[in-house]
Amino acid sequence: MADRDYLDWPFLEPRHRELALALDGWAAQNIAHAHGPDVDAECRALVKSLGAAGWLRHAVGGGHGAAPAIDTRAICLIRETLARHSGLADFAFAMQGLGSGAISLQGTPEQKQRYLPRVAAGEAIAAFALSEPEAGSDVAAMQCSAHIEGDHAVLNGEKTWISNGGIADFYVVFVRTGEAPGARGISAFIVDAGTPGFEIAERIDVIAPHPLARLRFTDCRVPLAQRIGAAGEGFKVAMRTLDVFRTSVAAAALGFARRALDEALQRATTRRMFNQVLADFQLTQAKLAQMATTIDGSALLVYRAAWQRDQGRNVTREAAMAKLTATEGAQQVIDAAVQLFGGLGVVSGQPVEALYRDIRALRIYEGASEVQQLIIARELLKTIGEAK
Repeated sequence: MADRDYLDWPFLEPRHRELALALDGWAAQNIAHAHGPDVDAECRALVKSLGAAGWLRHAVGGGHGAAPAIDTRAICLIRETLARHSGLADFAFAMQGLGSGAISLQGTPEQKQRYLPRVAAGEAIAAFALSEPEAGSDVAAMQCSAHIEGDHAVLNGEKTWISNGGIADFYVVFVRTGEAPGARGISAFIVDAGTPGFEIAERIDVIAPHPLARLRFTDCRVPLAQRIGAAGEGFKVAMRTLDVFRTSVAAAALGFARRALDEALQRATTRRMFNQVLADFQLTQAKLAQMATTIDGSALLVYRAAWQRDQGRNVTREAAMAKLTATEGAQQVIDAAVQLFGGLGVVSGQPVEALYRDIRALRIYEGASEVQQLIIARELLKTIGEAK
């Protein structure tokens, strides 16, 4: 880790600094930068390794073998650190948190006891099933539905772009239950893998490989005891979960950007050209300065949002600002690093080439950059309305 100054910022406490440094040392010894051909197997192995080492307990709140409460700053530091070492390791950690987040935040004691200890230990893989073919950013447009028959909900429909799809042991699934129009008529259910009527309809390959799938539910019966929160409160459950992990997406982008800057600095100070090194050129110096400034600006927004959430404040606007700025900024930083590497930067297997693929999805998932802009503007306009 070339730059540790941000660990001394007032947003963080000594325990956070100790956590980041300890994880960086562990990751250097236990996580390989390159990934093998079997992404499913590697992801399962990473979950087990992260759980056995105790890191996953930070992704899960609510006690029962996990942390007593979700510590957003800890989650952000862990994601940033893991992303510097391995995009897939960051993914494995993040999905354990996102997939179980609704249970941590609003699950019943029985649900927490059943699922959270296994998630924290790396013994069960979690998934968050919100998006649909026609309902990505527009969650209220979802069509996957459930009706009540006795003490069961019967689910029908599809979900897509579901991370950990195909390897998860359980899925938190959001469906339309019709208590009210739009977002107010959605409920959340925990669906165990292997439940009759639930199947993996398709595995999806993307440019930065990780387990991803389309899910199908056909008269899938789920006990009402598996519902998270009250009927019709699923949208609130989803948004509360995303408010935590949207900030951590920005932290992962920071990790990718910091790794790109490290690689760029190494390249610039060792690559000889025209009887000098790249770093001797003013154009290179200007680019490195811009990269470092972009990273620090993003980091300030990320850890402000994380700190505010840990103080119990609503961070819808701040989390959106952090995700928008950090993911867009990281794309620029990584692109600049690839450019500094020249032809070597687009060779498969090179760190900056892998980072170029890793970063692209972060500008889309958990709310595309354009959606973050709408959220920020909506929150700003809301303050004007409240002042009148």
